Amino acid sequence: MTGSASRPPRRSALLRVTTVVGAAVPLCMAGWLGWQALEGPTPVSAAGTSAAAPTTPSGTDPSGGPGTPGASGAPDASGTPAADRPTAASPAPSDTAAATASPGASGSPDATALSGRTVVLDPGHNPGNSAHTTEINRQVDIGNAHKECDTTGTETNAGYTEAEYTLDVSRRARAILAARGATVVLVQDGDRPWGPCIDERARASAAAHADVALSVHGDGGPASGSGFHVIMPARVVAGKADTSAIVEPSHRLGLLLREHFRAATGEQYADYVANQGLDTRSDLGGLNLSTVPKVFIECGNMRNPADAKRMTDPQWRQQAAQGIADALTAYLTTR
Repeated sequence: MTGSASRPPRRSALLRVTTVVGAAVPLCMAGWLGWQALEGPTPVSAAGTSAAAPTTPSGTDPSGGPGTPGASGAPDASGTPAADRPTAASPAPSDTAAATASPGASGSPDATALSGRTVVLDPGHNPGNSAHTTEINRQVDIGNAHKECDTTGTETNAGYTEAEYTLDVSRRARAILAARGATVVLVQDGDRPWGPCIDERARASAAAHADVALSVHGDGGPASGSGFHVIMPARVVAGKADTSAIVEPSHRLGLLLREHFRAATGEQYADYVANQGLDTRSDLGGLNLSTVPKVFIECGNMRNPADAKRMTDPQWRQQAAQGIADALTAYLTTR
């Protein structure tokens, strides 16, 4: 054999493989342990195997509760990402405020607060009275005197009439009270050519089996005077009038109306009539002849420029209606 005796003996193939594997295994193990330390532990199922990410069926809450759209983190129908949406345990502040501030809102305590109660709202005067002077000048018996059936009412310098104002506010208050569950009856709803007369207005509450009644007005005082006031019935026992049973509850209603109307509108007490926003009178047929608790409210002085500006503003009239409705609600739900 030529040259074979001078080469070192060869290692067997098996030995070489064993050596490579022996060196590689520790290196691989060290690399795997390092990767695990960086990535964190792999979730393990109850069976001890790595758990795959669960598939959530459409309409199912991953927390296990009823389906919550968008719970997986995708935007909901409004396009709001899940991270920005309130959870069921933390309602959005705006939603909470809306439910509290909106009378009769679905789910709010007010939604059925007045269920089973009947309220009569009497919008003072009538836009058609001016065309029916013969009818409204007819004298009617109010128990302790005789007075005109009705009057035309007052108006602002710009010609916005008291009758228009009272009907608008009464309709707004009706909507609020109806949303709280009340049955609301308007003595006139713009559906009569004139009137009704003051004695008929008083009888309307008894005919409706009302729990309470309220007459809405705007005053026609001196232009220098401003503010609102509430008129309550005096004790009158004369002829067909007997207010004995309604004086005390009407006084309670008057106090509530003064409080809530001022809170809702910011209007001050009248500075030209009444005392701290309250007056008691025995010369109003709508009060003398009433058999249910009733008050009048003069919401402002329509002859005063500042009051007139407010009373012709639809937003302020909504506030006025809110104050009236809140007072009636308080009267019917508290003692």
